[in-house]
Amino acid sequence: MQTGKTEIVPLLMPAISLIIGIITAPMMPNVGGLVTALAFCVLLAWGLRRWGHLQSIGILLCFFWMGMLVGQRVERTSKGYRRIEIRGGCDEKQSKMERVKSRFLDYRNELLNRYKTQSVDDEQYAVLVAMTLGDKSALTKELRETYSVTGASHILALSGLHLGIIYLLLFRLTLGRRRSWLSQVVIILSIWAFAFLTGLSTSVVRSATMISIYALFSVAGRHRSPVNILCFTAIVMLLVNPASLFDIGFQLSFSAVLAILLLMPLFESFFPEHYFAGRPLQRYIYNMVGLSVAAQIGVAPLIAYYFGRFSTYFLLTNFIVIPAATIILYGALLVVLVPSLAPVLLGFVGILNKALGWISQMPCASIDGLHPSVLQICLLYVVFACIYFSLRTLQRVPPIT
Repeated sequence: MQTGKTEIVPLLMPAISLIIGIITAPMMPNVGGLVTALAFCVLLAWGLRRWGHLQSIGILLCFFWMGMLVGQRVERTSKGYRRIEIRGGCDEKQSKMERVKSRFLDYRNELLNRYKTQSVDDEQYAVLVAMTLGDKSALTKELRETYSVTGASHILALSGLHLGIIYLLLFRLTLGRRRSWLSQVVIILSIWAFAFLTGLSTSVVRSATMISIYALFSVAGRHRSPVNILCFTAIVMLLVNPASLFDIGFQLSFSAVLAILLLMPLFESFFPEHYFAGRPLQRYIYNMVGLSVAAQIGVAPLIAYYFGRFSTYFLLTNFIVIPAATIILYGALLVVLVPSLAPVLLGFVGILNKALGWISQMPCASIDGLHPSVLQICLLYVVFACIYFSLRTLQRVPPIT
């Protein structure tokens, strides 16, 4: 697709077109008409291959009608959205997949029992298993509220943060051999093993898919556009299960990552080139503040819509929970090898809980009672987009990558 400044991210607009198609799918329930429209757009895009801009429009229409078509697999009910299961000849493959998942879940139960037998505090156990094994069943209402008020709920839900930490460790253990097929295959298999171990939640699958694509591109020595990888992951996940679009975790996960990928280069443009060279402490503080603010901009409207809350001390919280999450994940891996270290790790989790409990008691720790409408949320994101592109123009930020 030849689209000028967006040429470097050709999958962004197709992903948006696919999303619009899924949302508007109920307006045209005639599957035969959708197939006809999709086929026509495919032929149109092929016929316009000599005219890049016109072909781009044809491709976007293809993704739109594709979204309308796969959107028919989502059943709208009074309680929300769910995927309509299509039975076919894949039962044997599905049963194999279920057996693999069952084996991983059995091992997860063994780890849960190991933590439980060595824990003397239920809250420490609840946070540890939520952060490392994706089991949030032991979290009490009070503990969830503490993490919610402080803006630390994201570390309780396994996401790109957790898999990124694990990827960084594996990358270092393989001595940074980015272009070695063996090392990248080991990393990919390890990441997906962790994904199966934690139950294959939407955010974990998204992160594992992105890391896998990134690793394969690293081996091939190809240019890795994070925004393209994110959009490709979204397209694949929505084609497989279009109901994911209406999942809160899916929306929060992709919104946060997209905001980080778009805003971090913008934030860097406010500093002179090579400003952070030889300044590791300033670089660390900048990264923490930049990532926290970018992610908050991406998810704040959605959090206000779904939970009616804005955490005012999210910056302070992230300076505590992100390093703590790194220590806890690395510590959990050590506990697998040396079970006697479990009490030390649980004690560290207890310190984290106390720190967040202190922040939650601070004045004006959160702004509650926010109930914006869908229209207000959409308008807010439009305002964010306008400000973003205005700042990009003023700062002359390099093209999106």
